[in-house]
Amino acid sequence: MKRIIIQGSSRSKENTNKVVRLLMKELEFDVVDLSLKKIEYFDYEFKNQKDDFLSIIKQIAEEYELIVFATPVYWYSMSGIMKTFFDRLSDCLKIEKETGRKLIGKNMAVISCGSDETETEGFFTPFRNSAEYLGMTYLGNIHTWIEDELVSNKVETRIQNFVKLLLEAETNTVINNM
Repeated sequence: MKRIIIQGSSRSKENTNKVVRLLMKELEFDVVDLSLKKIEYFDYEFKNQKDDFLSIIKQIAEEYELIVFATPVYWYSMSGIMKTFFDRLSDCLKIEKETGRKLIGKNMAVISCGSDETETEGFFTPFRNSAEYLGMTYLGNIHTWIEDELVSNKVETRIQNFVKLLLEAETNTVINNM
């Protein structure tokens, strides 16, 4: 199963990326760093088609079975760059319907990275609801944090458990498709 991480942080190599790199030590993933892409806000007139969004989402829809969204917690919510990416999924419902249909049955999971262990109530709801709306399977989520610039043992354990969850889901998907 091909996997991809969509990293939505304003800083490519900081806290969220530390968690992403740790996850990548456990499982093979490709990564799209949204801070290195040009993705414009959703536009009802679709005048934004020359940015990077459509090429990214088409590649995801064609090539990957598991999509993990990794975002810092900014003001109790996903990052702005991640929100813009999610808003643009509307393109897949209006002008890129074929691409949108290819998302059906894909697996989605989410990693948040905050400044402490406290998980924001309702943080993962937009992801879970979006997966359901798009016909994707929501596998789950984990909240992580960085302490003194390091990933704690507790966070490492969470990531290892998350990897087990993802692998279990992949195994079930393969068995169900036989």
